[in-house]
Amino acid sequence: MATDYDAPRKSEEESDSIEALKERVPDKLSGSVDTEDADNPGFELAGADLSDIDLDVVVLPQQSDEFTCVSCFLVRHRSQADHETDLGPVCRECSI
Repeated sequence: MATDYDAPRKSEEESDSIEALKERVPDKLSGSVDTEDADNPGFELAGADLSDIDLDVVVLPQQSDEFTCVSCFLVRHRSQADHETDLGPVCRECSI
């Protein structure tokens, strides 16, 4: 919503009190306390307990048709190479 800063302001009698404003807007966070650790946030899946499942991840070494960008340090396909610097190749996204 646009605000007209040149319009006259309400006087003290016309403005709503803090209590009236609080009644109009429901306080959604009043009963909840954030117990999550900021460094280790938890993620909950709806109705699923996955605490007993082990995840196996296979990490492949860099392939012959791939390079590591010296700017973003992501492994990219050689078709995404933009130019070569003294330090190494730079991808198209980083050269923009």
